Amino acid sequence: MTSAATIYRNASVFTGDADLAPRESVAVREGRVIAVGDLDAVRLAAGAGAEEVDLGGAFVSPGLIEGHSHMLMLGESLDKVQLRDAGSIEEVQRRLAAARAAAPDAPMVLGTSWLFDIFPEGERPTAAALDAAVADVPVLLDANDLHSVWANSAALTAMGIDRDTPDPVGGEIVRDANGDATGFLLETAAMKYAWDFLADAATDEDRDRFLAKAFAAYLETGVTGATEMSFGPADLAAYRRMLDRDGRLPFPVNAHWLLTATGDPEADVAQIDEIVRARDELAAAHGDAWLRIVGVKFIMDGVIDACTAAMRAPYANGDLPGPIWDRASALPVAVAADAAGLQLALHAIGDEASAIALDAVQECIRVNGPRTDRRPRVEHLESVADDTIARMAALDVTASMQPVHCDPAILDNWQAVLGDERAHTGFPWHKFREAGVRLALGTDAPTAPHHAPNNLFIALTAKSVLDRSREPYQPQRVFTPADALEALTLGAAAATLREDEVGRIASGARANLVVWDANPLSDAPEALLDTAAVLTLVDGAPAYDARS
Repeated sequence: MTSAATIYRNASVFTGDADLAPRESVAVREGRVIAVGDLDAVRLAAGAGAEEVDLGGAFVSPGLIEGHSHMLMLGESLDKVQLRDAGSIEEVQRRLAAARAAAPDAPMVLGTSWLFDIFPEGERPTAAALDAAVADVPVLLDANDLHSVWANSAALTAMGIDRDTPDPVGGEIVRDANGDATGFLLETAAMKYAWDFLADAATDEDRDRFLAKAFAAYLETGVTGATEMSFGPADLAAYRRMLDRDGRLPFPVNAHWLLTATGDPEADVAQIDEIVRARDELAAAHGDAWLRIVGVKFIMDGVIDACTAAMRAPYANGDLPGPIWDRASALPVAVAADAAGLQLALHAIGDEASAIALDAVQECIRVNGPRTDRRPRVEHLESVADDTIARMAALDVTASMQPVHCDPAILDNWQAVLGDERAHTGFPWHKFREAGVRLALGTDAPTAPHHAPNNLFIALTAKSVLDRSREPYQPQRVFTPADALEALTLGAAAATLREDEVGRIASGARANLVVWDANPLSDAPEALLDTAAVLTLVDGAPAYDARS
C-alpha cells in the first residue's frame, strides 16, 4: 500500500538550479520528491490524505553535498585540541598543557588546525617548543591544511624517527644542521609517519565513533551527502561496519581512494587493481545507494603555506619545489584508473600542479578515447593560471573549491610566502564562472570548519568568519546567492555524476532537503553566520531536527 505524501508549504524552495525561481511548496512520498511548485499543483500530485507542514516562509534547499571531505578525520578532529584561533606559540602551549592536565591518563595529546602565522618570520615548528608544554607523552598537531604535522620529542621517538629514517617520496622530515629531526613533518612524511602511527593506535571502536560524529556534525549543518577524498582500507572497514549494522548510512557518500606515490611505476599502477577489487566487492555486498567508490585521488602537490605547492615561479624565499606526482609517474596511473572507470580527483594547489593535472586528463582522453561519463575534477586550485582555466573548460573538468580556504584571517602567511602579484589573484572563482567551468563547493573539513552556512557566507562576501574585522579578500570574485547554492548542491552532485538522484529538488529525486534558519536569497549574508539547519531530511525522513 502506498503511504500518504507529506507537503511542505509556505516556503521559498530553491530547487538547485540557479536559473529557476524559488517555488512555494514541495511534496515527498516514500523517500522521493513527487512534486515541487505552486501549492495547488503540488496538492494535486500528492493526492488525498497528504499531511501538510507549514514552514512559515522558511527557505528550503536540496541537502548540501559536501564537495570535499575527510569523514573519519573530521570526526577524530572534533576530539582534538582546537588550535585554529590560537594566535601564538605560547597560546598553543597553554592549550596543550591544559589538555594534558585535564586527562593525565591519556596516552598522547592530539591537536589540530594550527596556523603558520604564529611563527616569526624565518622560524618553523620545533619539538622543543612542544616539549616545553608536554614532554612525557607524544604530542601530534595537524596543521590547518592537514599537510604538515608538528610533533614533540616523545612523538618522534614513538614514531621511530631518527637520523636514519628516510624521507618518503614527496615528503620531508625536517632536520637541523646535525641531521636530527626538528619535529616538523611535511606532506607525505606527515602521512607515512604521523598518520600511520595514529591509525595503528586507533581501534575499530574509535573509528566507528569518529565516523558517527562526522555524520552527525554534517547533518546539523545541512549536509546530506559527501565526497570522501582520502578513502582507504580503514575507512572502508568503518563504513562497512555501519552498513552491516544499519543497512544504510545517515546519508549517501561517494568516495575517492587515496593513491600513494611510491617511486616504483609498477607498484603505483598496481594500486588500481586493488581499488577496483574493493569497489566491486563493496557494490556486490551493499549495492550503491549509500556508499560508492567512484574514483581515485592524486595529491599532486603540497600547500602554499608550507611552500610545498608546485608553482611555475619561485616563492618569495626562492624555493621552487617539484610536484609529488610528476608527469612521468602520474600519467600511467591516471590512464589505468580511467580505463577501469574510476573518476580522477586531482589535488592541485599550485599553478604548475594544476597544469600537470590537466595533462593527466588529456592523456586519458588520448589513450582511452572520449567518454561522456568521465567527469574529472581538480581540487583546490588556489593559485591557477588563466591558460589552465581555459583548458579546464575545454576538457570539461570540474573545479572543486572551498571558500573557507580563503577566509582572510588565514591568508597572511599564504600571501607573504607568494610575495608578488600571485598573492592577490588567488581562488579566482569569477574566472571559472566566466569560462564556463563546472564548479563544486565544499569545505575540505577538517582542514577548515565544516559549517555550511559560514562557508556560504565567505562565498557571498569574501569576508572572514574567523575575524570579522578583516577586509574581504578580492571581493570581485564573489558568487551570487543562487550560483553559490547551485555549486553547493547540484554542482557538487554533478561532480560525481549523481545529479539525477541528489543535489536537486525535482520529481523522482531522493527527498534530501534542508529547511534553513536564514534565507540566503533575500537576507543579508551576515544572517547566515553561525546558523544551522532547522530540519534536515534524508530520503524524506528527519535526520536532524532542531525543533524537537
